[in-house]
Amino acid sequence: MINRIAFFILLLGAALPTWADTAADDTPAYDARLSQYPYPFDVHTFAFDSQSQPLEMAYMHLPAEDGQPTVVLMHGKNFAADYWEGTARVLHDKGYGVLMPDQIGFGKSSKPAHYQFSFEALAANTRALVDELGLARVIVMGHSMGGMLATRYALQYPDQVAELVLMNPVGLEDYLRYVQYKDPAFFFANEQQQTLEKVRAYQRKNYYDGDWKPEYEALIRIHEGWLNGPDWERIAWNNALTYDMIFTGPVANEFQRLSVPTHLIIGTRDTTGPGRGWKKDGVDYQLGRYDQLGKTVARQIPEATLHELEDVGHMPHIEAPKRYRAVLDDIF
Repeated sequence: MINRIAFFILLLGAALPTWADTAADDTPAYDARLSQYPYPFDVHTFAFDSQSQPLEMAYMHLPAEDGQPTVVLMHGKNFAADYWEGTARVLHDKGYGVLMPDQIGFGKSSKPAHYQFSFEALAANTRALVDELGLARVIVMGHSMGGMLATRYALQYPDQVAELVLMNPVGLEDYLRYVQYKDPAFFFANEQQQTLEKVRAYQRKNYYDGDWKPEYEALIRIHEGWLNGPDWERIAWNNALTYDMIFTGPVANEFQRLSVPTHLIIGTRDTTGPGRGWKKDGVDYQLGRYDQLGKTVARQIPEATLHELEDVGHMPHIEAPKRYRAVLDDIF
């Protein structure tokens, strides 16, 4: 049994899903909306129409103290909003408001059968939620795929964004310059062959440099439940469609257009490089060199501050919580 309180203290503000005190031999089975999976804070639902269909965005919101801005936390491709728990507690203790949405296609939000996923669309959905909550100015923070979304949000709505924080974002490179385009059916076929062992192996290799610790199991619990649940085919299709936008919705060519102060938090051991398995013929470019990419992108963004974490991979808030907390204290 994993003691959730001790685990949270260990992570010092890193994410901690609330299922952590569930016996390890309990095999979960979750529906598409994670109705049986608890989140760390009260979950609300924002109903809206997009692309001629009704959708629901699940979100958690911790209101700000008077005069303090709200930080919008944007999750990565393989995660949901619950993994921001530790970060949210740190920021809220400082007086900031914290808004943690599950994007459409992820977490507890709608999983449409047909949707034209793009970072522009997800940014517009999130803007509608921000407006619904009456938040005039926000700080936007994104991790992994959420870093691409946060960047697009800042480019799309610069007057609303006070600051931008990117933690090991993907999209620091324009992937289709180097890799072949793949139809979503390619990703769907891969997803249909997915297993929990493959999920764990991918994260161990790409996120943690071959290491694995018991606390990392918390981040694959949702995957395990969906794989065992009744709606895996719909989940797999949404996963496939959201892979597509990582390749077709680049932000790497627009960093110089950012007009807001930007912080880059980069674990330099990260090697995440979408598409490296299907490079174009003759391409020898090495994808995912975060030890170089952080410096390169920091030079491209007009008002950028680079916070490098040596010997840390894709998940600074999980892998190196004390050092990550120090960076948060520096930024906020």
